[in-house]
Amino acid sequence: MPGIAEENYWFRRHEAAYRALASYCRDAVVLEAGCGEGYGADLLARDAKAVIGLDYDVLTSEHVARKYPRIHMVRGNLVMLPFAGESIDVVANLQVIEHLWEQERFLRECLRVLRPGGRLLITTPNRITFSPGRDTPLNPFHTRELNAAELTELLVGAGFRVELMAGLRHGPRLRAADEEFGSIIQAQLDVAVSGEPWPARLLAAVEAVTSADFEIVESDVDASLDLAGVAIKP
Repeated sequence: MPGIAEENYWFRRHEAAYRALASYCRDAVVLEAGCGEGYGADLLARDAKAVIGLDYDVLTSEHVARKYPRIHMVRGNLVMLPFAGESIDVVANLQVIEHLWEQERFLRECLRVLRPGGRLLITTPNRITFSPGRDTPLNPFHTRELNAAELTELLVGAGFRVELMAGLRHGPRLRAADEEFGSIIQAQLDVAVSGEPWPARLLAAVEAVTSADFEIVESDVDASLDLAGVAIKP
C-alpha cells in the first residue's frame, strides 16, 4: 500500500516494476488484471491510451474507482476475463499470478483477449529466493510460486512467445542496507513476527527506499528477488 511508512519497501519494490514496464503501455489499451489498490494502474495511465482495472474484490473495486478516476474499473474473475477476444493491446499482471489457483487458465484468457502482437507484462516473486528450499510457499496467500524456467514454460504452454525474462534485485543503496542489517528484508520480517516496535534505524531505512533503489536486469535471473517477464501473442 502507498503512504504507509512500514510498507514502503514493498510498495517501492512493486512500483519499480511498474516504472520499468510502463514504456510497453504507451498509447495502448491496457488491462491490469488484478489491479489491487490501483496505484500501478494509475501510473501506467500516464502514457497509455486507456487503462482498465480489473479486480474481484468489491471494496477494492470501489476504492480504485473513487481514488483513481482515469482508471476504467471493472469487477470480474481473472480466469473468465469479461472482455471480447482481441480487444486489448497490453495485459499487465504484476505480483498476482502467484495468488491464482488456475494459472494456466488465466494465461490462456490473457492470450484470448490480446490482439495479435499484444503483450503480457508479468511479475511474480522468484520462488528460488522467496521461499528457498521449500515445496510450498512461505506466504500463506500464495498458491504456487515460480522460478524463471517455470514461468517461461507456463507462458509458452499458453501460446505466448517470451520476449524478455529479467529479474529485479537490490541496487547499490539497498545492498548497503543489506550489509548494515544483515538483510533488510529479513529485518522487516523479524519485526513483523515479533510484534515489537520498529527500531528507529530500520524504520528510517525503510522509509527512505525509492523505486530507483531497485534494478531490473537480464543477467543471473535465478538470483533475483522478483521475476519480470514480457510475452507476445504471435
